[in-house]
Amino acid sequence: MSRRTGQDGHIEPSGKWWVVRWWQDVPGQYERRLMRAKICPISGPGSLSKSARQRRAREIVAQSGADTVDHFNKVVQPTKLGVVMFREQASRWLEHLRTRKRKPVAPGTIEDWERTLNNWINPNIGDCPISDVGNGVLKGLVAKMAEKGLSAKTIENYLQIPKMVVASVTDAEGNQVYPRKWNHAFMDMPIVDESKQNRPSFPSEIMTGLANYRKPRERMVFIVGGGGGLRIGELLGIEIDKHLSSDRSTITLNQKARHCKVEDRLKNASAFRQVDLHPEIARLLKEFIGTRTSGFLFQSKNGKPLSSSNLIRRHLHPALKKLGYVNPYTGDHKAGNHAFRRFRNTYLKNETACPKGLRDYWLGHKGDSMDDLYDMVKHNVPLRKKWAQECGFGFELPSVVPNVPKITEKTEAAKAA
Repeated sequence: MSRRTGQDGHIEPSGKWWVVRWWQDVPGQYERRLMRAKICPISGPGSLSKSARQRRAREIVAQSGADTVDHFNKVVQPTKLGVVMFREQASRWLEHLRTRKRKPVAPGTIEDWERTLNNWINPNIGDCPISDVGNGVLKGLVAKMAEKGLSAKTIENYLQIPKMVVASVTDAEGNQVYPRKWNHAFMDMPIVDESKQNRPSFPSEIMTGLANYRKPRERMVFIVGGGGGLRIGELLGIEIDKHLSSDRSTITLNQKARHCKVEDRLKNASAFRQVDLHPEIARLLKEFIGTRTSGFLFQSKNGKPLSSSNLIRRHLHPALKKLGYVNPYTGDHKAGNHAFRRFRNTYLKNETACPKGLRDYWLGHKGDSMDDLYDMVKHNVPLRKKWAQECGFGFELPSVVPNVPKITEKTEAAKAA
């Protein structure tokens, strides 16, 4: 601002008055406008000394806002860059997210944000200049989303997107062109009631019912999901020869499956881990795999990972309905795959003496303190195996009657005959 001429004002006589002239930036045009305002009479009542005239001139210029950074950011930058609409900047922002190297965003997250922009944000504020998107504009957006019946949590999540788009406009030095102090009270943002969020966790009797589901492949998905606490993408991305130990008791997680395609990334750094299974679950898993030595643990007929949406729609929801499950948050029988993960967390926390550091490691949770960071339990494999057996899994597995002894008896009887 100090390098821009004419911002401090120039005092000169004009007729019977002392006046101050200064350059004022005007929205919508590159050239500044020369402004003029009276200071005081040259003589007589109301006249001022030279120093007083200078002080008054500075006050007049300051009141106009011409010499402030806020005015410069609001008026000058958009003029230099050209008037940019919100939807244009949102498109640039998405493209940057797809290619940036620092803290890359998961493709699925970008797709969700783009869908929200297309369905909710752009239809309402897409034609608004990016410079005008502030608390007032978002207040109207919040009102429209609330009117359409969106939940408080959904509105909170969706509103993060226009905030990030506005913050993405930067100058040549990387500084935000339109810094904002967001006021949720002014926007009348609904308050999120954590107790009413749809986050179901299966009780043990429902888990037992799912562990006895009639179809072997999906039954094993339910068992490993509840007994290991894996995210559904992690679970469906497991490959036999890459991620399972020889005794099938340890799962190494370093990729996930999404829309039947493998992504060599997980939710965060803590998600890269090993999950230890109870020996009984490992035994069932070994029987399920049989003679297979490669491929996805849970795969379709064409060898691709299972679809998580098909798993829910065709198997999980019908099974829950048959078991008489009632979601305490929605009142119906439906729940998502994440309910298996919540079951495992709830069981380990409330029903076992599992150390918190180990529970966080198995579930891929980031620790809360430096004490958690220094906890080296992940390197102590014998200790992990010991706790995996002692903790159990909180539901009943399907009973399998061994048939080897019967075959042996029959063979011995044949030989005797």
